Amino acid sequence: MSSHGRALPGEPDRPDPTPTVDLDVDLSSHELLRRAHVLDALGPDWDPVAALRGEEAAYELLYSGLSAEQQRVYDELVSAGVLPRRGGSDAAA
Repeated sequence: MSSHGRALPGEPDRPDPTPTVDLDVDLSSHELLRRAHVLDALGPDWDPVAALRGEEAAYELLYSGLSAEQQRVYDELVSAGVLPRRGGSDAAA
């Protein structure tokens, strides 16, 4: 038999020595456990709305006070859909 599992001319057909096996693994219970651990690590005082507001404030600070060149690049990235538009028409807004 050849190394590819096919019989060579004049050789009898034999089963493939390394048959494949379908394997299905259900990770949904593991995912639920992972989420429980994440929420436990965040603690009971974690406020997702406050966290989101803090993230938005960080983005506003990141894009504030841009030079004219930086503002031009920012506007190009927004136009290209790379960055979301924040505030008004100015990144520092």
